[in-house]
Amino acid sequence: MKVSKVIVTKLWKCVWFLRIFILILILAAIKVFGPLATIIVLVGNSAVTIGLWPAHAVWTYYCVTKTKRIGLTLKILILVCLPVPLVLWPIFAIVGSLLVGLGYGFFTPLIETFEASGETISDKVLHYFLDGCLSTLKDSCTTVRDFTDFCFHSYFSYMDELIEKIREDDEPMDIKLLMVPSCLLVSILAVPVDVLLITAVAICKSPSMLLKGWKRLFEDLIGREGPFLETVCVPFAGLAILLWPIAVVAAVVASFLCSFFLGLYSGVIVHQENSVKLGLAFIIAVVSLYDEYTNDLLFLREGSCLPRPRYRRNMLPHSEPLERSKSVDNECNDQTDVSERMGPQGSRLVSEGSRTLKWAVKQLKPMQVWDWLFRSCEVNGRKLLRDGLINIKDIEECILKGKCNKLGIKLPAWCILQCLLASAKSDSAGLLLSDEEELGRVNWPKDKVLEWLVGPLLIMKEQIRGLHLNESEEACLRNLIISYNNESPEDWNDTGFPSDDNVKRAQLQAIFRRLQGIVASMTRMPTFRRRFKNLVKVLYIEAIESGADDQEGNSKSKVGMKIASLGSQTSSTSDNVGEARNGTQDNSDNV
Repeated sequence: MKVSKVIVTKLWKCVWFLRIFILILILAAIKVFGPLATIIVLVGNSAVTIGLWPAHAVWTYYCVTKTKRIGLTLKILILVCLPVPLVLWPIFAIVGSLLVGLGYGFFTPLIETFEASGETISDKVLHYFLDGCLSTLKDSCTTVRDFTDFCFHSYFSYMDELIEKIREDDEPMDIKLLMVPSCLLVSILAVPVDVLLITAVAICKSPSMLLKGWKRLFEDLIGREGPFLETVCVPFAGLAILLWPIAVVAAVVASFLCSFFLGLYSGVIVHQENSVKLGLAFIIAVVSLYDEYTNDLLFLREGSCLPRPRYRRNMLPHSEPLERSKSVDNECNDQTDVSERMGPQGSRLVSEGSRTLKWAVKQLKPMQVWDWLFRSCEVNGRKLLRDGLINIKDIEECILKGKCNKLGIKLPAWCILQCLLASAKSDSAGLLLSDEEELGRVNWPKDKVLEWLVGPLLIMKEQIRGLHLNESEEACLRNLIISYNNESPEDWNDTGFPSDDNVKRAQLQAIFRRLQGIVASMTRMPTFRRRFKNLVKVLYIEAIESGADDQEGNSKSKVGMKIASLGSQTSSTSDNVGEARNGTQDNSDNV
């Protein structure tokens, strides 16, 4: 009798949850701000794309023609083929903006509506109707602004780098003219074959992806792990179960689109190996590589049953499985170390073991690392203002003339160098972001772009550790990276650097140049430009309030007008300067 009552109670709770879930889902779907956000993203991004398209086309042709990094044959080939991507770019941008707008306009109100059901939220009914309305419109405008920064700033930054002068001993990238017909022939043959076969493999693996995804989500639901760990996350996980077939279809479509590029890469193999035979072998081998990749992704059998002919002259047999097993062993070792620190675990589902470790360790998100960088830039920027290494002229040149090398490159590079120095001194395995936060391989953000940018920092940290810098040498590094050139050891002769060892100087200068190169790559990311403008506003207001401004009123008015034109989204920064200053001063010892 008691068992039947428990079953009835569980069923009633399930029915009640489904009813509330469906009602909230319908409420979130009918919010009128979702379509408005879609229109803002579509119209804004399309206007930017079409408006800048003539400038992009002309400047691209100019930079490709002028650059010395590309040889004559490859340059002619690029100029002939360039109209194709230039014509396709507006089409893909508009279609992509439509899809992003639809997804953003639907999922953002949906997520914020479900978040209103949290236990800490009071007056839930009001939040059900208001949450996800104005914030969706504001964030959609931010999306358009980031896209504008990418098209206007990042693109021209890439082109400027393309036409930079190269050293005399650098050879331009070029292709052999006699190999062009062979490369084109193999690419034309590869595209239809690889598109057909890779798409067929993706379709065949899609049922397995669908069932395994549902199985994992339902296991998490039963064990209250993964996305079901918190009560507030249960609606999102339930939505993930419902929308998982859409993710499977998207994976198949992505495989279809990527198969074109995989087929075209066979022409690159022909040129690199100087062999049509190896290019034809790659047409078959790439299908096997894709099959093995999907098997690893879906935790199916190791390797692939499809043939994989040798497409490289010096390719070792079975190199891919060895490399994969090596990475798997490293991951298992990391997880074993974590499990030893955590202590014994109770009995769980079979698929819960690795996921429990991931949830037990607080994994950092890319935005947390991004927030740390700009918080550190703000704290160190105030210190540099007080010490006179940054003055009001540097800020005015950045605002009025766009000369932001000191604020946009050297300041972030100095903040990262401080992190490297602290990490090297503490014998940390990762990077110390603060006294309580460390960025290591266990809590590494699952972001390929961030891994590509931050990965070399671990190598530079070990290089700094091997230099054995003393306190007097570390104290001089701030002036050296902010105020001096770092091209040759002789540039530091009159800087007061304690060491006369030219080898140590050259190694430090190489680290400085590499740091500045990493920061230059970061500046091309869409969100960097927006947050950097906020940083410049805060530093300018700090310089005025600290009495560092000795300029005339006319100059002040020009800078003030320029700051006002930075965008309405940054207007709240000046209102919160006092609050931000208090927060950053409290954390200044940890940055």
